[in-house]
Amino acid sequence: MSGAARGQVPAPPGPALPPVSGGWREGDPVGDRRFADLGPLALEAGGSLPAVRLAYETWGRLSPERDNAVLVCHALTADSHVVGPAGPGHPTPGWWSELVGPGLAIDTDRWFVVAPNVLGGCQGSTGPSSAAPDGRPWGSRFPYLTIRDQVAAESALGEALGVRRWAAVVGGSMGGMRAVEHAASHPDQVERLLAVATTARATADQIAWCASQLAAVRADPGWAGGDYHGADPGEGPHRGLGLARMVAHTTYRSAAELDARFGRSAQPGEQPLGGGGRFAVESYLQHHADKLVRRFDAGSYVVLTEAMNSHDVGRGRGGTAAALARVTARTRVVAVDTDRLYPVALSQELAEGVPGAELDVVASPYGHDGFLIESEAIAKVAGELFGG
Repeated sequence: MSGAARGQVPAPPGPALPPVSGGWREGDPVGDRRFADLGPLALEAGGSLPAVRLAYETWGRLSPERDNAVLVCHALTADSHVVGPAGPGHPTPGWWSELVGPGLAIDTDRWFVVAPNVLGGCQGSTGPSSAAPDGRPWGSRFPYLTIRDQVAAESALGEALGVRRWAAVVGGSMGGMRAVEHAASHPDQVERLLAVATTARATADQIAWCASQLAAVRADPGWAGGDYHGADPGEGPHRGLGLARMVAHTTYRSAAELDARFGRSAQPGEQPLGGGGRFAVESYLQHHADKLVRRFDAGSYVVLTEAMNSHDVGRGRGGTAAALARVTARTRVVAVDTDRLYPVALSQELAEGVPGAELDVVASPYGHDGFLIESEAIAKVAGELFGG
């Protein structure tokens, strides 16, 4: 006789197995997404994508003169949902809702804001988890992308929406890479540039941090060479993706903040010294890993991380200084003083290279994540840039 039959209360069900992919799939709730089919795209490193679709969201209205469009570029594991609550189709709330909206720094009563899910992403745009022309997920067949390829797709989206010139291109972290590349690739099509916690080129240090993350994903047996999308829940590369997130999240925060917040405290109820338990900071990192594997795709993580490694605005343009000198946009560069992933010196290089650019250094204990957390300081800079 079972325990339940003897009158015992059954144990509550455990947490659901991690999905094979946390990306958006056809048939899932659409939410606030729209879709643009942009046709084939030739790729910088060779080859092409036969058909590109970008998922995107918009706020405000395009003016009759089509001169008020603002492109917002998201970071590595974000998506097009810049503003709005979590809900069907959107696993997380808007990531910059304090900056974009009626009466805010990027005022949607004035500006037409466009936010695409990046090419290679997993929230509705063409990427490793989306269907290839044969109807099966791209998986390992998905081609290598560069930041310039992503910018080319976003430029095609602008054309499809009738945007003749971006009134501004805005982005932080990986989104800032794309924003800078937009301004250097198409100087006559970008009026303002807001580049936050980013760089003109991926450094050896950044590539090194990415290398361990890529290795973690690829070492997971569930990776299956990138062709895991037909596996059962719990059998995908969630362990490798979670480990990659733990490494990445460590670089997103400052050493001082982690020490002040956690110190050497044990996770409540656990004994890390000889007892097999965890320190509180370990539990914190695991929490963020567990969240990511339920809303992101490991293949997209690999493709986008490699694209970040490709970032070099000076490639084929005579170097960084020559490339930045091409930019004609009115530019503000924002750095976070405790950012150990994209240090202030890289923002200074960017600001010094763009004619007339201004550098703002935001004080924050939160490291790189300050570009998401210090919304009041960043809104002040954005308000000044967008006020004219």
